[in-house]
Amino acid sequence: MAKIIAFTNKKGGVGKTTTAVNMAAYLAAFGKRTLLVDIDSQGNATTALGFTKSLLKKSVYNVLIDDDPVANNVVPTKVKLLDMLPANVDLTGAEVDIVYKRNRERILKDALDKVRGNYDYILIDCPPSLGLLTINAWVAADSVIIPLQSEYFALEGVSQLMNTISLVKQHLNPNLQIEGVVITLYDGRALIAKQITAEIKKFFKNKLYEIIIPRNVRLAEAPSHGLPIMLHDPKCIGARAYKALTEEFLSKQ
Repeated sequence: MAKIIAFTNKKGGVGKTTTAVNMAAYLAAFGKRTLLVDIDSQGNATTALGFTKSLLKKSVYNVLIDDDPVANNVVPTKVKLLDMLPANVDLTGAEVDIVYKRNRERILKDALDKVRGNYDYILIDCPPSLGLLTINAWVAADSVIIPLQSEYFALEGVSQLMNTISLVKQHLNPNLQIEGVVITLYDGRALIAKQITAEIKKFFKNKLYEIIIPRNVRLAEAPSHGLPIMLHDPKCIGARAYKALTEEFLSKQ
């Protein structure tokens, strides 16, 4: 039975998709049957694994809006044991379309529950917002991973994010937990980065992963090649960091 984890942050550009894609790839590399679900209308996770959104006829939109089974829309990736439920251009209007559906907060949960037995882990890449798509992910998930950039503005909005998660836990998903917090895009040369990291550690305590993801050119360019970093440049510092982060994650399961 799969553990479902939502990767979430209301702020964009914090390495959320990069973390979801690369942890999914390494989980598969470690022998875990993994499904990556892209519910961000930008579809960056879909692109990062080599799919052209405009050409996809199978997508998470069909699952959310047309009640089509997940199994009909999953596509295999270049990584053995890693499947994807991709996003395509249709997802842009999904937030509005979902409003009119019955049990609108539970659509994704009901759909993923039917395939939980097929995987060890299901990772959901959420939009950088607190709208209905993100709420669907949190209701479906057992836990959330929060990528945080070690910059001043990263701390802004964290309390609102935590309050919203708390509300979802209270009213929609009492089992939702904070799986962990990962610091991304870290520049060790900047004093402010070290100070912000210390503040994040003070706030999240033992929920903060020890492995920190550095700012890395190879990580940034990998999505343009449609590859996770383990296939693009497995020896670069970014690949080593995500491999170690995935190992740390698995050690806590």
